[in-house]
Amino acid sequence: MTVVDAHLHLWDLDAHPQPWTRPWPVLRRSFCVEELRAVLGAHGVGSAIVVQAGDTTGETLDLLVLAASETVIAGVVGWADVRAPDLLVQLDRLVASPGGHRLVGLRHQLQVEPDTRWLARTDVRAGLRRLADRALVFDLVVSPEQLPLVTETVRAVPETSFVLDHAGKPPIAGGDLSAWRRDITALAGLPNVAVKLSGLVTEAAWDTWTQEQLDPVIDHVVDCFGPGRVMAGSDWPVCLLAADYAAVQATLQGLLDRLDPDERRAVLGGTARRWYLGWAAFTAAGQEGR
Repeated sequence: MTVVDAHLHLWDLDAHPQPWTRPWPVLRRSFCVEELRAVLGAHGVGSAIVVQAGDTTGETLDLLVLAASETVIAGVVGWADVRAPDLLVQLDRLVASPGGHRLVGLRHQLQVEPDTRWLARTDVRAGLRRLADRALVFDLVVSPEQLPLVTETVRAVPETSFVLDHAGKPPIAGGDLSAWRRDITALAGLPNVAVKLSGLVTEAAWDTWTQEQLDPVIDHVVDCFGPGRVMAGSDWPVCLLAADYAAVQATLQGLLDRLDPDERRAVLGGTARRWYLGWAAFTAAGQEGR
Protein backbone atom coordinates (compact mmCIF):
# COMPACT_ATOMS: atom_id res chain seq x y z
CA MET A 1 0.00 0.00 0.00
CA THR A 2 1.28 3.43 -0.96
CA VAL A 3 0.60 5.85 1.89
CA VAL A 4 -0.65 9.26 0.76
CA ASP A 5 -0.33 12.39 2.88
CA ALA A 6 -3.55 14.15 1.90
CA HIS A 7 -2.59 17.62 3.10
CA LEU A 8 0.69 19.50 3.19
CA HIS A 9 2.27 22.64 1.78
CA LEU A 10 5.32 23.91 -0.07
CA TRP A 11 6.29 27.54 -0.41
CA ASP A 12 9.12 29.65 -1.76
CA LEU A 13 9.09 32.93 0.15
CA ASP A 14 11.23 34.65 -2.48
CA ALA A 15 8.71 33.88 -5.22
CA HIS A 16 5.51 33.98 -3.17
CA PRO A 17 5.71 35.73 0.21
CA GLN A 18 3.45 34.29 2.90
CA PRO A 19 2.81 37.22 5.28
CA TRP A 20 0.85 34.99 7.66
CA THR A 21 4.09 33.14 8.57
CA ARG A 22 5.80 36.23 10.01
CA PRO A 23 4.84 35.69 13.68
CA TRP A 24 6.38 32.19 13.70
CA PRO A 25 10.11 31.76 13.03
CA VAL A 26 9.76 28.03 12.42
CA LEU A 27 7.61 28.77 9.36
CA ARG A 28 9.39 31.94 8.21
CA ARG A 29 11.48 30.21 5.56
CA SER A 30 10.99 28.39 2.30
CA PHE A 31 10.01 24.73 2.26
CA CYS A 32 11.16 23.04 -0.94
CA VAL A 33 10.30 19.80 -2.67
CA GLU A 34 13.70 18.27 -1.86
CA GLU A 35 12.96 18.67 1.85
CA LEU A 36 9.47 17.28 1.33
CA ARG A 37 10.88 14.23 -0.44
CA ALA A 38 13.23 13.58 2.46
CA VAL A 39 10.51 14.00 5.10
CA LEU A 40 8.06 11.68 3.35
CA GLY A 41 10.73 9.07 2.64
CA ALA A 42 11.85 9.04 6.26
CA HIS A 43 8.32 8.31 7.42
CA GLY A 44 7.19 5.73 4.88
CA VAL A 45 4.89 8.03 2.92
CA GLY A 46 4.90 7.55 -0.84
CA SER A 47 3.24 10.70 -2.11
CA ALA A 48 1.23 13.74 -1.10
CA ILE A 49 -1.48 16.16 -2.06
CA VAL A 50 0.09 19.63 -1.98
CA VAL A 51 -2.37 22.38 -1.02
CA GLN A 52 -2.12 26.07 -1.82
CA ALA A 53 -1.02 28.46 0.91
CA GLY A 54 -1.86 31.72 -0.87
CA ASP A 55 -4.83 32.78 -2.97
CA THR A 56 -2.88 33.38 -6.18
CA THR A 57 -2.75 31.62 -9.53
CA GLY A 58 0.98 32.30 -9.66
CA GLU A 59 1.62 30.00 -6.71
CA THR A 60 -0.64 27.37 -8.26
CA LEU A 61 1.26 27.47 -11.55
CA ASP A 62 4.57 27.04 -9.73
CA LEU A 63 3.24 24.09 -7.73
CA LEU A 64 2.06 22.46 -10.95
CA VAL A 65 5.51 22.94 -12.49
CA LEU A 66 6.99 21.09 -9.50
CA ALA A 67 4.39 18.36 -9.85
CA ALA A 68 5.33 17.88 -13.50
CA SER A 69 8.70 16.43 -12.54
CA GLU A 70 8.18 15.25 -8.95
CA THR A 71 6.25 12.02 -8.64
CA VAL A 72 6.08 12.52 -4.88
CA ILE A 73 3.43 15.18 -5.65
CA ALA A 74 0.35 13.14 -6.51
CA GLY A 75 -1.91 16.17 -6.88
CA VAL A 76 -2.18 19.90 -6.35
CA VAL A 77 -5.08 21.73 -4.73
CA GLY A 78 -4.56 25.20 -6.14
CA TRP A 79 -6.39 28.48 -6.38
CA ALA A 80 -8.46 30.22 -9.03
CA ASP A 81 -11.20 32.80 -8.62
CA VAL A 82 -14.32 30.66 -8.51
CA ARG A 83 -16.44 33.81 -8.81
CA ALA A 84 -15.07 34.61 -12.27
CA PRO A 85 -17.48 34.25 -15.21
CA ASP A 86 -14.59 32.72 -17.20
CA LEU A 87 -13.67 30.20 -14.51
CA LEU A 88 -13.71 27.26 -16.93
CA VAL A 89 -11.33 29.12 -19.23
CA GLN A 90 -9.01 29.77 -16.28
CA LEU A 91 -9.15 26.11 -15.29
CA ASP A 92 -8.41 24.96 -18.82
CA ARG A 93 -5.36 27.22 -18.88
CA LEU A 94 -4.13 25.74 -15.61
CA VAL A 95 -4.65 22.20 -16.87
CA ALA A 96 -2.83 23.05 -20.13
CA SER A 97 0.17 24.42 -18.21
CA PRO A 98 3.22 22.29 -17.28
CA GLY A 99 2.07 19.77 -14.69
CA GLY A 100 -1.54 20.79 -15.19
CA HIS A 101 -2.72 17.19 -15.23
CA ARG A 102 -1.89 17.12 -11.51
CA LEU A 103 -4.48 19.80 -10.66
CA VAL A 104 -7.04 17.97 -8.53
CA GLY A 105 -8.93 20.78 -6.84
CA LEU A 106 -9.18 24.38 -5.68
CA ARG A 107 -9.21 26.07 -2.30
CA HIS A 108 -9.96 29.56 -1.00
CA GLN A 109 -8.79 30.86 2.38
CA LEU A 110 -12.27 30.94 3.85
CA GLN A 111 -11.23 31.23 7.49
CA VAL A 112 -9.74 34.67 6.78
CA GLU A 113 -12.17 35.77 4.04
CA PRO A 114 -13.64 39.15 5.14
CA ASP A 115 -17.05 38.23 3.74
CA THR A 116 -18.32 35.75 6.30
CA ARG A 117 -21.10 34.70 3.89
CA TRP A 118 -18.74 34.20 0.94
CA LEU A 119 -19.87 30.63 0.40
CA ALA A 120 -23.48 31.78 0.09
CA ARG A 121 -22.75 34.19 -2.77
CA THR A 122 -24.56 33.38 -5.99
CA ASP A 123 -21.39 33.75 -8.07
CA VAL A 124 -19.41 31.53 -5.70
CA ARG A 125 -21.94 28.73 -5.83
CA ALA A 126 -22.13 29.01 -9.61
CA GLY A 127 -18.36 28.61 -9.71
CA LEU A 128 -18.47 25.64 -7.35
CA ARG A 129 -20.91 23.95 -9.73
CA ARG A 130 -18.52 24.55 -12.63
CA LEU A 131 -15.79 22.62 -10.83
CA ALA A 132 -17.82 19.47 -11.40
CA ASP A 133 -17.49 20.07 -15.17
CA ARG A 134 -13.73 19.58 -14.79
CA ALA A 135 -13.90 16.84 -12.13
CA LEU A 136 -12.21 19.09 -9.58
CA VAL A 137 -12.72 19.00 -5.82
CA PHE A 138 -13.18 22.06 -3.61
CA ASP A 139 -11.30 22.05 -0.31
CA LEU A 140 -12.92 23.87 2.60
CA VAL A 141 -10.64 25.51 5.17
CA VAL A 142 -12.93 27.14 7.71
CA SER A 143 -13.29 28.17 11.31
CA PRO A 144 -15.71 25.99 13.31
CA GLU A 145 -18.39 28.67 13.42
CA GLN A 146 -18.54 28.49 9.61
CA LEU A 147 -19.54 24.83 9.57
CA PRO A 148 -23.33 25.43 9.30
CA LEU A 149 -22.72 27.51 6.16
CA VAL A 150 -20.45 24.74 4.84
CA THR A 151 -23.26 22.23 5.28
CA GLU A 152 -25.72 24.57 3.57
CA THR A 153 -23.33 25.02 0.63
CA VAL A 154 -22.42 21.36 0.20
CA ARG A 155 -26.13 20.52 0.19
CA ALA A 156 -26.83 23.25 -2.37
CA VAL A 157 -24.12 22.05 -4.76
CA PRO A 158 -24.57 18.26 -4.83
CA GLU A 159 -22.81 17.81 -8.17
CA THR A 160 -19.44 18.95 -6.74
CA SER A 161 -17.16 16.97 -4.43
CA PHE A 162 -15.89 18.75 -1.32
CA VAL A 163 -13.18 18.02 1.24
CA LEU A 164 -13.28 19.54 4.73
CA ASP A 165 -9.73 20.38 5.80
CA HIS A 166 -8.47 19.91 9.35
CA ALA A 167 -11.74 18.32 10.52
CA GLY A 168 -13.31 21.78 10.48
CA LYS A 169 -10.77 23.14 12.98
CA PRO A 170 -12.37 21.89 16.21
CA PRO A 171 -11.72 24.20 19.19
CA ILE A 172 -9.57 21.66 21.01
CA ALA A 173 -7.68 24.27 23.00
CA GLY A 174 -10.94 25.78 24.23
CA GLY A 175 -12.26 22.45 25.40
CA ASP A 176 -15.93 22.80 24.36
CA LEU A 177 -16.53 20.61 21.31
CA SER A 178 -20.31 20.43 21.57
CA ALA A 179 -21.17 22.81 18.70
CA TRP A 180 -18.42 21.34 16.52
CA ARG A 181 -19.68 17.80 17.17
CA ARG A 182 -23.23 18.80 16.24
CA ASP A 183 -22.13 20.53 13.04
CA ILE A 184 -19.80 17.71 11.95
CA THR A 185 -22.65 15.23 12.43
CA ALA A 186 -24.88 17.33 10.18
CA LEU A 187 -22.22 17.77 7.49
CA ALA A 188 -21.36 14.08 7.41
CA GLY A 189 -24.94 13.30 6.38
CA LEU A 190 -24.16 14.68 2.91
CA PRO A 191 -22.52 12.15 0.55
CA ASN A 192 -20.48 14.62 -1.54
CA VAL A 193 -18.06 15.65 1.22
CA ALA A 194 -15.03 13.92 2.74
CA VAL A 195 -12.85 15.09 5.63
CA LYS A 196 -9.18 15.29 6.50
CA LEU A 197 -7.76 14.31 9.84
CA SER A 198 -5.11 17.00 9.61
CA GLY A 199 -4.06 20.11 11.49
CA LEU A 200 -5.36 18.86 14.84
CA VAL A 201 -2.22 19.50 16.88
CA THR A 202 -2.31 23.19 15.96
CA GLU A 203 -5.92 23.48 17.07
CA ALA A 204 -4.83 22.31 20.53
CA ALA A 205 -2.43 24.14 22.84
CA TRP A 206 0.84 23.92 20.92
CA ASP A 207 3.13 23.23 23.85
CA THR A 208 0.88 21.10 26.04
CA TRP A 209 -1.46 19.12 23.76
CA THR A 210 -2.09 15.48 24.62
CA GLN A 211 -3.39 12.48 22.73
CA GLU A 212 -6.34 12.36 25.13
CA GLN A 213 -7.42 15.77 23.83
CA LEU A 214 -7.25 14.65 20.19
CA ASP A 215 -8.93 11.25 20.50
CA PRO A 216 -12.52 12.53 20.92
CA VAL A 217 -12.11 14.57 17.72
CA ILE A 218 -10.60 11.68 15.76
CA ASP A 219 -13.26 9.24 16.98
CA HIS A 220 -16.15 11.57 16.20
CA VAL A 221 -14.91 12.28 12.67
CA VAL A 222 -14.51 8.59 11.85
CA ASP A 223 -17.80 7.64 13.51
CA CYS A 224 -19.65 10.27 11.44
CA PHE A 225 -17.95 9.95 8.06
CA GLY A 226 -16.69 6.37 8.11
CA PRO A 227 -13.14 5.48 6.98
CA GLY A 228 -14.22 5.60 3.33
CA ARG A 229 -14.60 9.38 3.57
CA VAL A 230 -11.68 10.10 5.91
CA MET A 231 -8.12 10.84 4.82
CA ALA A 232 -4.98 11.41 6.88
CA GLY A 233 -2.87 14.52 6.33
CA SER A 234 0.08 16.00 8.20
CA ASP A 235 -0.41 19.71 7.48
CA TRP A 236 3.39 19.85 7.25
CA PRO A 237 5.14 22.26 7.71
CA VAL A 238 2.42 24.16 9.62
CA CYS A 239 2.30 21.25 12.07
CA LEU A 240 5.84 22.18 13.17
CA LEU A 241 4.28 24.87 15.35
CA ALA A 242 3.18 22.06 17.67
CA ALA A 243 4.75 18.77 16.57
CA ASP A 244 7.15 17.17 14.12
CA TYR A 245 6.05 14.84 11.33
CA ALA A 246 6.57 11.67 13.35
CA ALA A 247 4.51 12.99 16.26
CA VAL A 248 1.65 13.91 13.93
CA GLN A 249 1.70 10.44 12.40
CA ALA A 250 1.60 8.92 15.87
CA THR A 251 -1.61 10.78 16.76
CA LEU A 252 -3.55 8.45 14.43
CA GLN A 253 -1.95 5.20 15.55
CA GLY A 254 -4.64 4.40 18.10
CA LEU A 255 -7.32 4.84 15.42
CA LEU A 256 -5.41 2.75 12.90
CA ASP A 257 -4.97 -0.05 15.41
CA ARG A 258 -8.76 -0.24 15.82
CA LEU A 259 -9.55 -0.35 12.11
CA ASP A 260 -9.60 -3.43 9.92
CA PRO A 261 -7.06 -3.62 7.03
CA ASP A 262 -9.42 -2.20 4.40
CA GLU A 263 -10.38 0.69 6.65
CA ARG A 264 -6.72 1.47 7.40
CA ARG A 265 -5.94 1.47 3.69
CA ALA A 266 -8.76 3.96 3.12
CA VAL A 267 -7.60 6.42 5.78
CA LEU A 268 -3.92 6.16 4.79
CA GLY A 269 -4.41 6.69 1.09
CA GLY A 270 -7.42 5.03 -0.45
CA THR A 271 -9.84 7.83 0.32
CA ALA A 272 -7.44 10.46 -1.03
CA ARG A 273 -6.81 8.47 -4.22
CA ARG A 274 -10.50 7.93 -4.82
CA TRP A 275 -11.66 11.43 -3.88
CA TYR A 276 -8.98 13.44 -5.63
CA LEU A 277 -7.59 11.23 -8.36
CA GLY A 278 -9.85 8.32 -9.15
CA TRP A 279 -8.63 4.79 -8.57
CA ALA A 280 -7.50 4.15 -12.14
CA ALA A 281 -5.57 7.42 -12.36
CA PHE A 282 -3.23 6.76 -9.46
CA THR A 283 -0.33 4.32 -9.83
CA ALA A 284 2.38 3.52 -7.34
CA ALA A 285 4.88 3.80 -10.20
CA GLY A 286 4.37 7.50 -10.70
CA GLN A 287 0.74 8.65 -10.52
CA GLU A 288 0.54 9.27 -14.26
CA GLY A 289 -2.25 11.69 -15.01
CA ARG A 290 -5.87 11.97 -13.93
